[in-house]
Amino acid sequence: MNETAQQYIQRITANVEGKQPLAVQAATAKKLERIIKGVPTAKLRKRPAPDKWSVSEILAHLADTEIVVGFRMRLILDAPGTPVVAVDQDSWVTSGHYEKRDPRKSVEQFRVVREANLALLKSLTPQQWKHYGMHSERGQETIEHIVRMYAGHDINHLQQIERILSKKPK
Repeated sequence: MNETAQQYIQRITANVEGKQPLAVQAATAKKLERIIKGVPTAKLRKRPAPDKWSVSEILAHLADTEIVVGFRMRLILDAPGTPVVAVDQDSWVTSGHYEKRDPRKSVEQFRVVREANLALLKSLTPQQWKHYGMHSERGQETIEHIVRMYAGHDINHLQQIERILSKKPK
């Protein structure tokens, strides 16, 4: 999907309209566990198309991006206005060998890091929510905006996983 940074932001944040971003984020790990419960690892590792990520790869992506967002927020809180580097998520799938990762361990990693990030967020002052970094592709992003983006990112990938798992094998 070729979209501009602005189109991506609009698509992802639209997922959170009318929702509480922290509540969405707090519920994601349990939803992931529920969705993949009882699904054979082989099915989770099967790509729906050659150019589309498997459920297992999506789960590894979520685990790694949770580390990234936690690091970014901590950088911003330490030095507001700091540069934030974009990552090439498709390159990470390959270089991180996502196809070999244990999907259930990816969910566990995601859960643990998410809990740490939520604890941090719950401790912030109202002023800290306004601190921002300068994303190399998307521009200025406040902690508040980042939290909305990642809640929308959660919803996007939860829906993607549900679509993949609901398809009948050919």
